[in-house]
Amino acid sequence: MTTRTESVDTPAGEARITWHPAPARTARLVLAVSHGAGGGIEARDLVALAAALPAHGVTVALVEQPWRVAGKKVAAAPKVLDEGWRALWPALAKPGLPVVAGGRSAGARVACRTAAELGAAGVLALAFPLHPPGRPEKSRAAELTGAGRPTLVVQGDRDPFGRPQEFPPPTAQGPYELVEIPYADHGFAVPKKAGPTQDETLTVITEAVAAWLTRIPR
Repeated sequence: MTTRTESVDTPAGEARITWHPAPARTARLVLAVSHGAGGGIEARDLVALAAALPAHGVTVALVEQPWRVAGKKVAAAPKVLDEGWRALWPALAKPGLPVVAGGRSAGARVACRTAAELGAAGVLALAFPLHPPGRPEKSRAAELTGAGRPTLVVQGDRDPFGRPQEFPPPTAQGPYELVEIPYADHGFAVPKKAGPTQDETLTVITEAVAAWLTRIPR
């Protein structure tokens, strides 16, 4: 399927959605994923999901926040990021399919903070920044456990923003699933001498996300 790009006006400026559509006959969900504070939609995990998931009936919408579209190097404040995401939501819901809110790093935090109010079908948190590196006392666990929607966390076991064992146990009030990615850092890069290759690692991520998405109600 051919990708297409859509510009959306938001209170924070122009945002951009790059659509990777599933075939019309099989499309059952939209996965909307945004980037982190230090990069864009070219992140390896976002590219891999956009390539793999349409074959599973999932349309992938890669979202560029206004600060990134404007060419700025520093991300906007969390409140501004949330405003931009809320304004994008009608465009993400336009295909008439359930929308799973997602993102990597800072984008995952936005998805968690806004999922319940926007009526997201679920939340995909890639490389959730549980705390700043070396500052475990500055936990952001409340954002994750407060998402209020079925949530999948995909986390590298070398992530300085929070290793899998640092995450709080899921509770009835804050249930989520966590997939640990061996040898991976915050960007899901793995050392060349690690057991799995980079391509194999990305396949683990896409297959885990695809399997989880099959359990999201239509």
